[in-house]
Amino acid sequence: MDWKIELVFVPVTDVDRAKAFYTEKVGFNADFDHQVTDELRFVQLTPPGSACSIAIGTGLGNTNMAPGSQNIQIVIADADAARAQLLERGAEPSEVDEQAWGRFVYFSDPDGNRWALQQPPQRD
Repeated sequence: MDWKIELVFVPVTDVDRAKAFYTEKVGFNADFDHQVTDELRFVQLTPPGSACSIAIGTGLGNTNMAPGSQNIQIVIADADAARAQLLERGAEPSEVDEQAWGRFVYFSDPDGNRWALQQPPQRD
């Protein structure tokens, strides 16, 4: 039986600000934004080419995590290209961090949730 992660909740303080950051500065696709009630809003965003999305919103009630406490890693093909794309869109990524286990670029959303983009090492 396959187990597939499809949705990760990211706690934020301002849903509109977070949605703008992820779509405009990072390049995620805005898949779904629904205001169910005055207290409940669900927004689903997906990185380009990913089978896993993130969810932000209000009143979701499924997490007690504080905004800024999430750490997420995404695998990418080219750390330099990813960093250049983030810079071009106005995000503030780190320099490329060269490690034996891959090349990394880091950034944070406006709430401080941290992202690592990993270009895995080439396997022979």
